[in-house]
Amino acid sequence: MEDLSFKEDKPRVLKVLEALKQASHELQAHPNHKSADSNSSAIKALLELETESDSILSKDPHLSTLSQDLADLKTLVETLEHTRGHGLRSFLTRRVSTHSISRVAGSIESEIQAWIDRESIESLIKGLKEPWKNEDELVRLLTQFEDRVSQGFDRELQNLVLKSKAFPVLQSVLCEPSCSKWIRENAAFCVAALIRFNKDVFVGQVNMEESKDLDMKVLAFDCILVIGYFGRKEAVEAMLKGGLIEKLVELQRSELGGDLIEMGNFDDESKEIHDKSRDEREKIFLENHPFASCVARFAVQLEVGEGLRQREKRAFKRDILQRIREASIGDAEAATIIAEVLWGSSP
Repeated sequence: MEDLSFKEDKPRVLKVLEALKQASHELQAHPNHKSADSNSSAIKALLELETESDSILSKDPHLSTLSQDLADLKTLVETLEHTRGHGLRSFLTRRVSTHSISRVAGSIESEIQAWIDRESIESLIKGLKEPWKNEDELVRLLTQFEDRVSQGFDRELQNLVLKSKAFPVLQSVLCEPSCSKWIRENAAFCVAALIRFNKDVFVGQVNMEESKDLDMKVLAFDCILVIGYFGRKEAVEAMLKGGLIEKLVELQRSELGGDLIEMGNFDDESKEIHDKSRDEREKIFLENHPFASCVARFAVQLEVGEGLRQREKRAFKRDILQRIREASIGDAEAATIIAEVLWGSSP
């Protein structure tokens, strides 16, 4: 069980670890015998913090490796200090010690980041389970998580996310009507960031999102477009079997849908709109009709996307066309949607 005093001391622990991380990063950025000298600012900071952090690190088993790394660093610096000669042996010893110091500094930075990630995800999951308690803090945690994931792939971070089951928790919050729009929007950003982080792992975990809230429907559709572009066969297949095309046909049929080929009629409603460029007019049209040509827009993402082989794209296109025919009310509706899918959604 975690020590209560350690829990209360976590802000100070984080401050010390952030300082250690910065010093470690500086040491790696300048891997030479001068930067590894005990008089360098990075080494001084690390050694001073090593003394201060000793009592802190001993209270958390996750920080035991970091504690050992700091002890190793101190030994390496002392070894370097005792090799001041100009002979070949001294030169080689210094080179080896400098390389070892840089390696240990890298390990220190990695261990600290892993601890910070673990604590951040733990706090986020706890907050997501009771999203109404402190919305400001939860949004801060969601933004922090999105920023971290957006830094690029990190295997340790991915393992932490998978182990914590953060992805399904985020999806459940995204579709929870009792949560505020503010929280659900930030949860959607995190879902999209995870898909970009590693599409091969997280795109397969996506479920068709359901919501009665319009803004959430739009966000969910945006996520589906991202999945369509990056998704592999299993993910796309699961969405189609889950009734995605049928739902999109229904949305396109609604007053918020329509076809982009109808944009000319929309232009006639206002001279101000008519005078704008085509891209600007299309943007305004989609703001008022967010599900216009949504079936074709999804099909286009599959067509130009990165996740499928050509033969898989052709097979899914046939499947989509058949599902459109079955979901449409009458031949006219089917013909319009099919034409958009075959030729693209642009008028």
